[in-house]
Amino acid sequence: MQITVQLSDDIAKHENPCREALEALVIAGYASGDLSSYEARMLLGFESRFQFDAFVKEHQIEGGSYGLADYEQDLRNIADMEKKRREKRSA
Repeated sequence: MQITVQLSDDIAKHENPCREALEALVIAGYASGDLSSYEARMLLGFESRFQFDAFVKEHQIEGGSYGLADYEQDLRNIADMEKKRREKRSA
């Protein structure tokens, strides 16, 4: 899905207005609980939960939730890491 946003000329002159708009959307969605940390992380393009945790800390975001989607993703990540560890040991 693609979303188009009309920005004022003042904001459009910022170094990276698209990223600023995306981050503002994610901050609002995560703080309100409308976005899980996994969903917010995916929107921001972060590969790890640690990157998102640093983003939350840097922007002093309150709220958010660790939901079912986060839990399920963590389980998949753990399974992937365990598989890679087993493959490395057997090589």
